[in-house]
Amino acid sequence: MVGFAMCPDCHAEYDDPADRRFHAQPNACPVCGPHLILDGERPGDAGVITRAADLLCAGKILAIKGLGGYHLACDARNSGAVRTLRDRKGRAGKPFAVMCSSIDEARRVCDVGLDAEALLVSPMQPIVLLSIREGAGISPLVAPGLREIGVMLPYTPLHHLLLAEAPPTLVMTSGNLSEEPIVHLDDEAHARLGPVADHFLEHDRPIHVPCDDSVVRIDAGAPVLLRRARGYVPSPIDLGRPMPPILACGGDLKSTFCLTRGTSALLSQHLGDLANVAAIDHYRAMVEHFRAFFQVTPEIIAHDLHPDYHSTRFALALDGRKVAVQHHHAHIAACMAEHRLDGPVLGVSFDGTGFGADGTIWGGEFLIAEYHDFRRAGFLAQIPLPGGEASIHRPGRLALAYLIGAFGPIEAGCIAGEFLPTLSDQEIAAVAMQVDLGLNSPLTSSMGRLFDAVSALIGVCTDVRYEGQAAMELEALAGASGDAYPYEIARVGDALQIDWRPLFVALVDDLRRRVPASTISHRFHATVADMVASVCTELRRETGLDRVVLSGGVFQNALLTDLSVRRLTLAGFSVYRHSLVPCNDGGLSLGQAVVAAEKERRGCA
Repeated sequence: MVGFAMCPDCHAEYDDPADRRFHAQPNACPVCGPHLILDGERPGDAGVITRAADLLCAGKILAIKGLGGYHLACDARNSGAVRTLRDRKGRAGKPFAVMCSSIDEARRVCDVGLDAEALLVSPMQPIVLLSIREGAGISPLVAPGLREIGVMLPYTPLHHLLLAEAPPTLVMTSGNLSEEPIVHLDDEAHARLGPVADHFLEHDRPIHVPCDDSVVRIDAGAPVLLRRARGYVPSPIDLGRPMPPILACGGDLKSTFCLTRGTSALLSQHLGDLANVAAIDHYRAMVEHFRAFFQVTPEIIAHDLHPDYHSTRFALALDGRKVAVQHHHAHIAACMAEHRLDGPVLGVSFDGTGFGADGTIWGGEFLIAEYHDFRRAGFLAQIPLPGGEASIHRPGRLALAYLIGAFGPIEAGCIAGEFLPTLSDQEIAAVAMQVDLGLNSPLTSSMGRLFDAVSALIGVCTDVRYEGQAAMELEALAGASGDAYPYEIARVGDALQIDWRPLFVALVDDLRRRVPASTISHRFHATVADMVASVCTELRRETGLDRVVLSGGVFQNALLTDLSVRRLTLAGFSVYRHSLVPCNDGGLSLGQAVVAAEKERRGCA
């Protein structure tokens, strides 16, 4: 507000101790305060709102300047407008969030429980994931293939005024092109969003620090953060113990960083994926902003083991003692820090990709973990990733790799011909050769890739257009019941290995018997939950540990988490999950910070 000098009337209020606006920092009025702008014109604030609402009713796409950046908005009931927004933004299938005009409208669109309602109207006002009601009238293109949408309520005066006249539910998605940071500067908005938006609804108050919307799910009556940003940042996380000044640089996906000061962890807002120059520049700028704002000069720089992460390269270029932290160890340590647990614990860390201590790609890990150290005590049997990153976007290739492991190349090719129609005969032969020779096929124990493969094999998702799509659609398809598939656990060295081959043999048998895909999906989720409980039970026999910590992006899956917690609880374990920070890579930097601190304390950094 520094650019808006108060008029005499406002200044009189500001200086009067008896006035309710005494020393109110944003004190202003229509004479001296900010104004609304529509496509570069100022026809009067009321006129701007009416004209903008009429444009939304007519199916237009608006770029709207908000609190932490620009949003792109359109009528959520208008499939033509939503399709156009997807095409222009380059966001083929990833779900959009919506903004409802009121809590009553949110109830009309979705199933809103008391806990979700309390969160929607709370001071944080995040996006809350809710189940869509039948007949709500929301375009299926808002969240294709899913049962949930992210819902938020108006949280600025502009939103309230606009939603009073506009369609009652608007798509309200981050103002950016796919994989870029949210736009917050006016000139940049016009340059980057001009090809996407038909019109611009703005104001002349500058945004100092960009910040995206937070995303939360209600789980067992408690909020679970999936993206920590507006409303939650920069609120500190009290670690309950003094920490040296540390900068933990996080990872490259769902990136955050963390500064420590005293007993507090200061986690940055969600910064997105460090996939392009704009994202990396934004990340660097936010690190400098936090360091200056909180007056922290880090002595220790923590980073991921992966040598090619942009966050790792950034960390290694800084001054300070460097501490490398294994990816899945950081996941478990982050959840331990939330609950102030001292180790050791049984850590279950499931995700898509993490650089392992042995140089392979981990992602289906059972750890005996303390802050300063861990032991890999169990893992999902590895498969080769045919084509590397290409197989993540074409999960049918992953499915074929698993089938080759379970049936051999010849029978696997026949099964692929039955159930993987998107793979040509030439691609089947090429994948089989890659798997056999290990050509561009790094080994992985990733649980995320297992979900992708099953999703493709049963025909749910064969072309991944955004991270986690195959697993999300597989979860959305799941029915209400189904027994677990068989699997085996064997000892390999000093660790337990989960053999998934019996699972695929039984799953293919279900496909040939035309068992519904919804039943197969639930059976698969039940199988993974059984794996969690079985391996933890075996490790308890060896170690006596009965505290289980669940972390990693796969545990964003509400069905898997619920099934796993039920089985672990029935088996007598104390189970700890994330709440304050995301279980995905958005919480990674917190784990890196507490690991680095303990290593420093013990002199083993």
